[in-house]
Amino acid sequence: MKKFSSILLASTMVFAMASCSSTPAETTATTTAAPATEATEATEASETTAAETEATEEATEATEAETAVLSYADYAAAELETEVVIEAYVQGKQSWWDDKATVYLQDEDGAYFCYNMACSEADYELLTLGQKIRVTGFKTEWSGEVEIADATFEIIDGNFVATPVDVTAELGSETIIDKQNMLVAFKGMTVEASKDAEGNDVPFLYNWDGSGEQGNDLYFNVSVDGQIYTFTVESYLCDATTDVYQAVEAFQIGDVVDMEGFLYWYEGINPHITAVTPAA
Repeated sequence: MKKFSSILLASTMVFAMASCSSTPAETTATTTAAPATEATEATEASETTAAETEATEEATEATEAETAVLSYADYAAAELETEVVIEAYVQGKQSWWDDKATVYLQDEDGAYFCYNMACSEADYELLTLGQKIRVTGFKTEWSGEVEIADATFEIIDGNFVATPVDVTAELGSETIIDKQNMLVAFKGMTVEASKDAEGNDVPFLYNWDGSGEQGNDLYFNVSVDGQIYTFTVESYLCDATTDVYQAVEAFQIGDVVDMEGFLYWYEGINPHITAVTPAA
C-alpha cells in the first residue's frame, strides 16, 4: 500500500513538474508572435496610405489637366465643340436676360465672344469694363463667328482695358480674321448708300433689310479703297439712347468717318460699332 502510494505520489510529482515546465515555453511562443503581427499590420497600413496618396495625387493632376487655362494661341488652335477654359477681361456687355449674359472679352493676345453665359443679374452688374474673369465653356461657331457657348464664369483679380487696333489696311485681307472679336478701329471710311424697302438710297437701315424702326439694329455701308463693307450698330450693345446710335442716324451719304467697335463676324466681317467720329 505504501509502495503504491509512493508510486502514485511520484507519478503525480512528475506530471506536475512536466506541467510547470511546459507553461513558460507556451508563454514565450505567444509573446514572440505578437511583434511579427504588429510589424505586418504596420507595413500593410503604410502601403495603403501610400496607395491612397498616389491615387489622390493622380486625381488632382487629372483635375488640373482638365481645367488648365488656355492661352489665346491654344484656344485658337482648339477644335470646335471642345471644352475650353480661358481668362480674359470684359471689354463690352451686349445683353442680359433669363440669367444669361453675352459679353465681349479680350486679353493681351486675342479676343473672345461669350454667348449666353450663365450669369445672375447681380453678377452681371459686377462685369465692369476691364474686369478679369475665368470662363469655362465650349468653343463653337455660328456663320463664321467663333464663340464660347454654354459657359459659366467666375470673377478673379485683374484689370485690363484694350486699346483699339487700327485694321483699316487689313480690310479685305485673309489675315483680318485673326483679330476676330477684338476692339478695332477703322479710319477714313466713306458712308455709302443703302437701299431701303422702296429702293431709295439711304445712309442707313433699321434692320438689315430696312424692315425695322428706331430701336432696332442699324445697318450701314462704308467704303475704303473702292471696297464696300456693311457695318452694324448692335442695339443690345448700343441702344437708341447712345451717342453712336444717334451718330449713325445722322449720317449723310458721302460722310467720311472714323469708327471703333468689336470685329464680330457674320458670313464675313460684320463689326459691331461702338463709336463714330468725323474723320480726323
